[in-house]
Amino acid sequence: MKKLLRKVAEVTKDENFMHVIEHIEVIVSKVLSILMVVVILVAIGDLVIFIIQELFTTPYARFNTTLFKIFGLFLNVLIALEILENITAYLRKHVFQVELVIVTSLIAIARKIIILDLEKVTGIDIIGLGIAILALSISYLIIRFSNSRHFH
Repeated sequence: MKKLLRKVAEVTKDENFMHVIEHIEVIVSKVLSILMVVVILVAIGDLVIFIIQELFTTPYARFNTTLFKIFGLFLNVLIALEILENITAYLRKHVFQVELVIVTSLIAIARKIIILDLEKVTGIDIIGLGIAILALSISYLIIRFSNSRHFH
């Protein structure tokens, strides 16, 4: 029993414990990276299939509405790429890059606005999206400004 207690005390020492936690974080980040690559490849496959189907089946007059769906699918791939960039940046530096997270969020909101069906959305939804864009934009400017001051 004493050996077990000593072993537990050893593992829970700050340095050893943090080393184990960092190791687990790296493993989780690598698994997430691999899964995100799979998601990106599937999203690209969906995009290719959708474009091919729409080009050959959609009448010319309806292609504009299809275009918004295509833009949404393109932005899905971009968002997935940004998330992959967030994960790989974390693997490189072991720090979350808030600027990347904000850019990813801005892309996600832009996607939402592009695919927005104005007939089904209320005014409060549009106001909420506007406030989210404003808040993220201000956050982005603050971070860019503070980063530029640190490097000069």
